Amino acid sequence: MKIIDEALLDHTSEEARKESRLRKNHNLHERLCDPVNRLLNALEPGTYIPAHRHSHPAKDETVIVLRGSVVSVIFDNAGNIVERVEVSPALGVYGFDIPAGQWHGLLVKESGTVVFEVKKGPFTPLSEEDIAPWTPRTDDKEGIARYLNRLSEE
Repeated sequence: MKIIDEALLDHTSEEARKESRLRKNHNLHERLCDPVNRLLNALEPGTYIPAHRHSHPAKDETVIVLRGSVVSVIFDNAGNIVERVEVSPALGVYGFDIPAGQWHGLLVKESGTVVFEVKKGPFTPLSEEDIAPWTPRTDDKEGIARYLNRLSEE
């Protein structure tokens, strides 16, 4: 049995703070080819996750916030924000489910945030067509700052 406790969350958050991307996964599934991927994802403010979708192959994604706070954002095909929800156990809003093919993004609001994610396996890296064409590229620091600011203001 694998125990998900405060010590594991603390350790995974500590590892995330050391990463240049400010996030760290702790997989609960044994292999990337497993039919279901279950993982903890420690996220720090300032981490950048490009707006994306899971359509090739199609995968729904469920995220439960174990601690901390995030803003989950849904976009239309043109990059307009159509839904924005702050998700935090402190607010009584615990998670969200994103249907396959839906453009989405995430803004991390609190240091020490850890989420539990579940997606259909096997793990496949996002294809270029599943990264939104209107989202900043990972090397565009100014664009990323504008994008994260946009997510925090709307």
